[in-house]
Amino acid sequence: MRNPVFALSALALTLAVSTAGAQSLSSAQALYTQGKWQDAANAAAALKTSAGYALAAEATTNGAGLVADGQKKALFSKAQDYAKQAIAADKNNADAYFELARAQGRLAQFSGILQSLGMAKDMKKNLDTAVKLNPNLASAYVALGLWHANLDAKGAIARSSTGASRAQIVPNFEKAIALEPGKAVHRIEYANALLLQGNKAGARAQLEKAVGMSGSTFWEKRDVATAQAMLAKLK
Repeated sequence: MRNPVFALSALALTLAVSTAGAQSLSSAQALYTQGKWQDAANAAAALKTSAGYALAAEATTNGAGLVADGQKKALFSKAQDYAKQAIAADKNNADAYFELARAQGRLAQFSGILQSLGMAKDMKKNLDTAVKLNPNLASAYVALGLWHANLDAKGAIARSSTGASRAQIVPNFEKAIALEPGKAVHRIEYANALLLQGNKAGARAQLEKAVGMSGSTFWEKRDVATAQAMLAKLK
């Protein structure tokens, strides 16, 4: 017969470890929201959990936007590796697939046209998986909208080889905004997509909405500042 005292002790230990893990992830998230992306990535990856690796990927990809151009590719590659580790740890982690797709999209900017088109197909597959696992993942719809917009802008060859469609741009952005109407970054990316189509008036309208939003984290405040800078250039 199993010793009930031992069983209760084991349960208590399991709960303690689980709580500690959650607190550690929360601590890493707190570092990230403050803009301390390197510390956040290191702390999150050290947890060796799917959620930790996904957060490390997010922090690294966004952190790449703050460094010199010569350092960006290495960081995007690292973010991609983190996202793959997150998927290996949990194949049902929607955030992990989104982060992998996002890192791939950034890496495609450093690749030749043929290689980037191949990466685009893989990126789309990962985004589709992300929304299948979590239909309310707004960022994934933003990425899908950008995916269609960027490939549509590259011309007929890109469209025919990837299945990209201009008709899919607006629906994906509208879905994302319906899910998270207060996120300035969604409006900024929508504006970027509209600019690719030559729609300056539409882009301006999205940016005007973005600049009216408030940000509580380092990244949200940075998004509002980005929207202000973009809008100033369009006026």
